[in-house]
Amino acid sequence: MDPVELLLHPVRLRIVHALSGGRTVTTAQLCARMPDVSQATVYRHVGLLTDAGILEVAGEQRVRGFVERSYRLVRDRAVIDADRAASATTDDHRRVFATAMAVLLAEFGSYLDSEDADPATDLVGYRQHAIWLTTEERDKLIAGLRDAIVPVIANGPAEGRSPHLLSPILFPMADSAE
Repeated sequence: MDPVELLLHPVRLRIVHALSGGRTVTTAQLCARMPDVSQATVYRHVGLLTDAGILEVAGEQRVRGFVERSYRLVRDRAVIDADRAASATTDDHRRVFATAMAVLLAEFGSYLDSEDADPATDLVGYRQHAIWLTTEERDKLIAGLRDAIVPVIANGPAEGRSPHLLSPILFPMADSAE
């Protein structure tokens, strides 16, 4: 199956997010992280991602008579390259955006359902701003965002770090005044 098609599923994309930053996790840990998804569904999607080479087995250990596998993300297999993005149709963009929004809603719901959720202390943000930009200003804004985000994308788990989901979204608004 096409890697892009595999990633265009909310559960599979949540699994990819859970494994970002070089983390290794077991299927049981994924199930605990996504209590809104059935265990059978998580196992099925981990299998699909592994078969496609997007995930790989990082280790195995015996737990109560069963082999428990831990998985890691094969980062270069979990990206949509520039050529593929450029050739996407309008309907492709609708599907990708809808999947991204479904994942965002599910992840935010999981966060809010956790015992230690504290949006004020965690500085949770979901503001939207209508901004007016020239092409040059837009390009400069995107470059600045990349400069801020790219250096921390590769951060992995470490003492004092906790995972965060950042979803910058930028698109031209329809302007009814024109």
